[in-house]
Amino acid sequence: MSLYFKYLHILFKSQMQYRTSFWLLSFGQFFIPLSVFAGLYFLFERFGQIKGWTFFEVALCFAVIHMAFAISECFARGFDSFSSLVRNGNFDRLLVRPRGTIIQVMGSQFEFTRLGRLIQSVIVLTWALSNLSIEWSLVKACILILMIISGVFIFTGIFMLAATFCFWTIQGLEVVNIFTDGGREMAQYPLNIYHKWVTKFFTFVIPFGCVNYLPLLYVLDRSEGQSILYMLAPVAGIIFIFPCLFVWRFGVRHYRSTGS
Repeated sequence: MSLYFKYLHILFKSQMQYRTSFWLLSFGQFFIPLSVFAGLYFLFERFGQIKGWTFFEVALCFAVIHMAFAISECFARGFDSFSSLVRNGNFDRLLVRPRGTIIQVMGSQFEFTRLGRLIQSVIVLTWALSNLSIEWSLVKACILILMIISGVFIFTGIFMLAATFCFWTIQGLEVVNIFTDGGREMAQYPLNIYHKWVTKFFTFVIPFGCVNYLPLLYVLDRSEGQSILYMLAPVAGIIFIFPCLFVWRFGVRHYRSTGS
């Protein structure tokens, strides 16, 4: 981890060499999800609720998933832009270094301008929580934190899977954005508003439902039956990273240099 933090420090210093550009990009990142949130607000102004969910309950979903995406995109950006390393032959250089490929790829790029997106999500989260009558406890507070951590692991895992495909396709596959950008847009609403096959897929295959929908039912005291399952749901999102790591290592073992 000391190597990872050195990467972090070096890339932060390099981006801060152009501070005006950094702050302008961060400012722009603040307004990108804000426009989406404005659409969400006007939707509820028109219809009042969606399948029993109020505006502030959905706003909590929105804040959690966007916060997780912002953190993952900041610290796992190396996997998202991994295709350039393969295409230019620079991944060969990573393989001969005496450190793991995962830590090197993660440390190859950070997107600190996602700070603007993160701040916007924190503001929405604070606003939503202040308008919801939740009977808070230590368990519920821990679950809320786990929801964000779980989302970070899921997005990082998807970025990792997308990067693994580059070992065979060289170029990045835009279809993966269905599960990154598309997953973020889908998971900002409770899953039960979608068709059953969508709910099942994004619960048991890519467990976005374990990030906000299932644990949110427990936080809002809307869970039925075994509440322990709703409490432990974010753990499934964290476990999602392990098969992604396995696929990554499989790809590294079968990597053949591009010859660049």
